Amino acid sequence: MTRRHFLKLAGGMALGLATGQLALNTYRFEVSRHTLQLPLSAPVKIVQLSDLHYGPFMRQGSVSAWVEATRLEHPDLILITGDFVDRFAEEELTPLVSALSQLSAPLGVWGVWGNHDHFRFRPITSLRRPLQEAGVTILNNRGVALRDDLYLAGVDDFRTGYPDLAAAIGGRPKGATCLLMSHNPDMLPLIPAEVDLVLCGHTHGGQVYFPYLGAPVTSSRYGQRFRAGWVEAPARAYVSRGLGVSMVPLRLNCPPELAVFELRAS
Repeated sequence: MTRRHFLKLAGGMALGLATGQLALNTYRFEVSRHTLQLPLSAPVKIVQLSDLHYGPFMRQGSVSAWVEATRLEHPDLILITGDFVDRFAEEELTPLVSALSQLSAPLGVWGVWGNHDHFRFRPITSLRRPLQEAGVTILNNRGVALRDDLYLAGVDDFRTGYPDLAAAIGGRPKGATCLLMSHNPDMLPLIPAEVDLVLCGHTHGGQVYFPYLGAPVTSSRYGQRFRAGWVEAPARAYVSRGLGVSMVPLRLNCPPELAVFELRAS
């Protein structure tokens, strides 16, 4: 083998390894686990899925894997914080509905709209029906008492919808713990004190993250502040890195995430 042929072979192998590693970063998700004490009379286990982006890069196989991982957790409550579909999705929704229909939980499967849902479906109500067929109920600027001690609310997307916090949390029973779903964490500076925990998505953690430098793009007006993970101020929140990808099928130092929360009674 000549030196030239060796270098070409070595370069091809390196490119193949790099491509394979990027594919693993994009499609191999993590299950993150979190424990939090809240004023509850009994514990609650929640699984949060976010940013599925069903479409050109994320197909039924990916969604089915996330659903199976969720089922193995045996959660009390399943929350999907927006971007069910990608804005460029041309696929029909039957495979997505089929996969999501396998989700179930004693306290229900609930979701909110994301910006890609609004971009792809106009009017957005045309997406509501297939999700209802899958057993997913959308909380759009409204809430529901899941138990005497637990109230769940959801708001429309901050960028492309018409979020109404007052309408979402207005039905909260006095003394009940209040959970809020908001696709976009840019809502956090507006969250009132009576909300105990906000679950968000949208940022994908940046999809690409460089240590010490951060993510070049977070899709948040606050830059790195609400990029991913726990936020304590201006409101207590968790920002999921999400499960899907958008624009390009690429993640770096920012693996997809299925978030599991053990809410303990304080």
